[in-house]
Amino acid sequence: MIHYVALIHQDADGSYGVSFPDIPGVVTAGETIEEAEEEAAELLAYAIEESDSAIVLNPPRTLDELNKDPAFVAASKDAIVALIEFDADADAAE
Repeated sequence: MIHYVALIHQDADGSYGVSFPDIPGVVTAGETIEEAEEEAAELLAYAIEESDSAIVLNPPRTLDELNKDPAFVAASKDAIVALIEFDADADAAE
């Protein structure tokens, strides 16, 4: 099982936005942290289910690798860092 690191930030309206350092431009959100994590997992699942998806899945870096990236360190300063499970074999099982 592959995991992508996600950054969860609380927005001004109280909802939670999710971004992926290894998938630039891909964001989602939820009203709670749990909902934000669920939405993030669904977004990754969508990326492999839809062949015409515009989402480009770069290989995920480890947290150790990300911590060497100054942009990640800055972005994660006030964020919850979460691992979002990504089943790369899900489309092969169907």
